[in-house]
Amino acid sequence: MNKSYLDNNATTPLLPEVVEVMHRCLAEDFGNPSSGHSHGEAARRRVEKGREQVAGLLHCAPDRVVFTSGGSEANCQAIFSAVMARPGGRHIIASSVEHPSVLAPLEFLRQQGYEVELLPVDQAGRLDMALLENAIRPETVLVSLMAANNETGVLWDVAQIGSICREQGVLFHCDAVQLAGKEEIRVEEWPVDYLSLAAHKLHGPKGCGALYCRRSAPITPLVMGAGQENGRRAGTENVAGIAGFGRACEEAAGYLARGGRASMDELGRRLEEGLFTALPEVRINGEGAPRLANTVNVSFEYCSSAQMIQDLDDRGFAVSAHAACHSGDLDPSPVLEAMAVPETFRHGTLRISLSRLNTAEEVDALLAVLPGVVNNSRQGFV
Repeated sequence: MNKSYLDNNATTPLLPEVVEVMHRCLAEDFGNPSSGHSHGEAARRRVEKGREQVAGLLHCAPDRVVFTSGGSEANCQAIFSAVMARPGGRHIIASSVEHPSVLAPLEFLRQQGYEVELLPVDQAGRLDMALLENAIRPETVLVSLMAANNETGVLWDVAQIGSICREQGVLFHCDAVQLAGKEEIRVEEWPVDYLSLAAHKLHGPKGCGALYCRRSAPITPLVMGAGQENGRRAGTENVAGIAGFGRACEEAAGYLARGGRASMDELGRRLEEGLFTALPEVRINGEGAPRLANTVNVSFEYCSSAQMIQDLDDRGFAVSAHAACHSGDLDPSPVLEAMAVPETFRHGTLRISLSRLNTAEEVDALLAVLPGVVNNSRQGFV
């Protein structure tokens, strides 16, 4: 049975080019990048080339890139760097639909006496910029808002958010984990102080990420030790992971330069239009808002997400209901709850997320089996 992987917002398959460079690193460039001999120098070159490749995707200077263990660490480092730089500021702004790797550290800070204000979204998942502007106070230390929602794909105007923060003198952190490799990022042209990435969301390896830090923004290491990453993150670097991350970023930059965004838009439109044709009663969450071309979050009334996911998996299709970090959670998504999706739809939600490795044939094959899967789930749910 052919397998179709359609859960690319959870993680992506490694590109062959990424596997190749990582294999060479593991086999040949095994030295410690901090060592002074030739083995260490070879490993150091791998790290710095990876940094240049990540910076190339972001259109920034390489020295602005700090390697981390992933997007979660990058998010935490940005948040705690801003908080520690201004101990007198006790107010933080985020949104009700942020990733848990943002909401969890904010909840920790709330327990330490910080006031965390979570801005609401409308039924399409859009953010009201006037609410953001009015929420910022003299004691606001940080605004942390994502670029693209990991569940619905809804996009927010990062440049506008950054401009509002810059005008009021507040640091701005952007979780761009889902945006990278799918849309153009020119981080030096955005009023962004911190921006987070994860390699495994753009066909790179798990366990490697990066934090962009503007030159004027304060940064404090979460991991302390011998002072690697110019004192911004201690610990011997993950050389093979960084090399794979860098190559994945280089491939993503080439994909975007070749017009990959347009081809993904066509594939995503084929999926969405096919859903409405096959199952006219569906609800596309985020419809009407700007969204990532690869992401369709669809709800079916009186259905069970868990049953549909299992039935599709049995038929060779991998999809999810919401964020992978909640995959074992039977409760409906907090993101959909924040968007006021009716409860009769919330329980029957699928997140179908494509990558540039997917094909029109895979989309058509999914559309062919989905009506039967939905009807089977509905009969068991009612």
